Amino acid sequence: MTESSRIGPDDPRYRAVVDKRFNMRFRARPDYVRLVRSTDEVVSAVQDAVDERRRLVVTSGGHCLEGFVSDPDARVIVDVSPMKRVYHDAERGAMAVEAGATVGETFRALFETWGVVVPLGEYPEIGMGGHVAGGAFGFLCRQLGLAADYLYGVEVVTVDERGRASAVVATRETSDPSRDLWWAHTGGGAGNFGVATRFWFRSAGATGADPARVLPRAPESITTFKAEWSWSDIDQPAFLRLLTNHGTWCERNSGADSPYASLFTLLEVHRKQFGKIITRGVSTAGAGAERQIEDHLAALAEGLAAPGGLELARMSWLEFALNPFPDLFATPPGGVCVKVKDALLKRRFTDRQIEVAYDHLTSADHDVMGGMLGLATYGGRINTVAPDATASAQRGSILDMACTTGWLDPQEEEKNLAWVRAFYRDLFAESGGVPVPGEAYEGALINHPDTDLADPALNASGVPWYTLYYQANYPRLQRVKARWDPRNVFRHALSIRQSS
Repeated sequence: MTESSRIGPDDPRYRAVVDKRFNMRFRARPDYVRLVRSTDEVVSAVQDAVDERRRLVVTSGGHCLEGFVSDPDARVIVDVSPMKRVYHDAERGAMAVEAGATVGETFRALFETWGVVVPLGEYPEIGMGGHVAGGAFGFLCRQLGLAADYLYGVEVVTVDERGRASAVVATRETSDPSRDLWWAHTGGGAGNFGVATRFWFRSAGATGADPARVLPRAPESITTFKAEWSWSDIDQPAFLRLLTNHGTWCERNSGADSPYASLFTLLEVHRKQFGKIITRGVSTAGAGAERQIEDHLAALAEGLAAPGGLELARMSWLEFALNPFPDLFATPPGGVCVKVKDALLKRRFTDRQIEVAYDHLTSADHDVMGGMLGLATYGGRINTVAPDATASAQRGSILDMACTTGWLDPQEEEKNLAWVRAFYRDLFAESGGVPVPGEAYEGALINHPDTDLADPALNASGVPWYTLYYQANYPRLQRVKARWDPRNVFRHALSIRQSS
């Protein structure tokens, strides 16, 4: 068995791993890190940590929104980012992607070699290791579904009840005795069951040996748009009209058979002090894209002034996928501290909720420049899958909503957290301050984790955090946890708990 070297605090590679974090709110101080290049090296690194009784965590791209990896209690960080191979596995008839590859690296390899795509997330620097296990949605999700819907198999390093680490491959084949471990990686969240080292992707209905046919063809082209309203032109009645128009459009056009399933949009309602409200999106409708975008913008602006500064661009899929909306993902040197509070909506906001949003976004009582409400279109093909077919239970939503804020100065943390928590709480005041699954909401996505949901002071609904994330799938995930991680080696603030 090969073994990676232990990298201590005096090695510059240690700092590179520890500092590889999108959310600068959190910081780890492990005893050492391991940069692993193979599954055997992962097995060895995990075994050492278990034998030494050191708590271990795993990183890939470093984009966890909470402090699950950047945890001061973590004693070992296993970094799988050197594991980047993307190849066709002829034996399994699927595309294999190692867990250290980024979304962008995966897009590039799949497109350049075979012309195919998996509907992964939006930001190309996200690591596959943590992304896929949480379900994974992105710009193509309305048209193609979640990335987890294409997961054929997963290789995971687990630890048994005797404390022995080993690798197992679990697939979606009904005859596979490890199938439950595959299922848990289709939305059960990363860091729960073991170290995912490799994923295999194949469309459920794919047949034949041609690798160019095992996954959807990549889009022929991508058309992007961006437009904006000036906050100075938006009073409360206009704000109500804009968000009502937007929500109504989503209610009408979020079916898998909608002609707009090939359109993904994001409405960025920044704080008024930012100066503007931005709408942007991506169409794969080819020659019909501009008309599709015009119709969407007309629907949003009905009864209002049209948004200004319209930017339209047409490009190849890969050009877009490797550098999507550069201004959206830009971060200042040294990074930023963020708090993201996610919710999935099955219907548009009520008028009361829109009034709440207006109050929090325009209030002069707060100086929260980085605060915003984001509304991403959802649904489409996602909602054609049964809630228990994968661990991703949310299969009836039309919008993924997030109250977010970001800040640079650590001294501004308290006021930013207070603002975003109050905003979220007031939006969902009628259900205890959180989006309780029911007729209007479907909880939240585990890939957008929020530890507030486990805090009774911030979740007054009486509905536990795990129901918000997993709904009726949680007991099955607990059984998977008990079987594959009986010693609870892999854990974090929102990890699956074994049933008592």
